[in-house]
Amino acid sequence: MKPFFRPLLLILLNFVMAGCRRDPVVPVLNGRPVILCAGDSITAASYPKHLKKLLARDGLLVQVINAGIKGDSSAEYIRFLERSQIIERTAPHWVLLQLGTNDLRIDSHATATEQFIENLEAIIERFSRHRLRDGSSPQVILATIPPIPVEVPWHFNARSRTRVETEINPAIRAVARRRGLILADVHAVFAGRPRLLPDIHPSEKGYLALAEMWHRILKPRILHATAVAQKKP
Repeated sequence: MKPFFRPLLLILLNFVMAGCRRDPVVPVLNGRPVILCAGDSITAASYPKHLKKLLARDGLLVQVINAGIKGDSSAEYIRFLERSQIIERTAPHWVLLQLGTNDLRIDSHATATEQFIENLEAIIERFSRHRLRDGSSPQVILATIPPIPVEVPWHFNARSRTRVETEINPAIRAVARRRGLILADVHAVFAGRPRLLPDIHPSEKGYLALAEMWHRILKPRILHATAVAQKKP
């Protein structure tokens, strides 16, 4: 390759790689408390936008950021947090964390339960190490994962479906108890309600039901935090 082509090639390569990044675009925060929705494609789809509308309806001035990454397992999400620096860039007050469905895939991930627990602990610890301006850390609200209602060839099989209730969700609940975290029971939202969860991903009504669950958990906490802030001199 001739020398004068090399700089051009590097510029083109950087441009292509930038276009391939999956990191979400972080909007201007405007000094409002931040809710970071962390997870896989179930987060990336549409529940954060429904949650934002529900909170706005209540007049709660918060910033809702969708940090869901399609296809990510727990291990891949650790790498996303390291690469994107999204915790440092957004300084979230609340983190809604739902991961585990892709750890049950048989085509690429198939994460052992012990490794999943280790990954989940590492993610929570990364959020816990961050300090907000008042010295506190983001409050992580940990979610169970929904059922896997159908088998998907080459992706999810009968074993994947069983592991939701026998391994992954019990592990998530145990981590929440051990760390004293609030648990959001996403599994209960969808269990026995096929219209809300027709396949791996919820229907649009299912995403709304998910947003309503998060809204019920968050609203009193946001109101309390707002009241405390207003009392400060």
